[in-house]
Amino acid sequence: MLLVLAAGVWEGPIAIVFRLFTDRAPNLLTAANYLPTPWCYLTAVGATLTALALVALLDTKHKKVISRESR
Repeated sequence: MLLVLAAGVWEGPIAIVFRLFTDRAPNLLTAANYLPTPWCYLTAVGATLTALALVALLDTKHKKVISRESR
């Protein structure tokens, strides 16, 4: 879950911060910045939302497994 969350944060808000406030070139961690202007922001937001949804799904499955094991 931490890896998914970290990837979502790096590809989402951090990519936007790098795009808006720095002159750094795009790299693997901010791959959304390779896209032209309107699409890079949509991709970053999409990556963040996807990561958060995946973390929520993994957390739900984890709680089910824990409750099943404690019976």
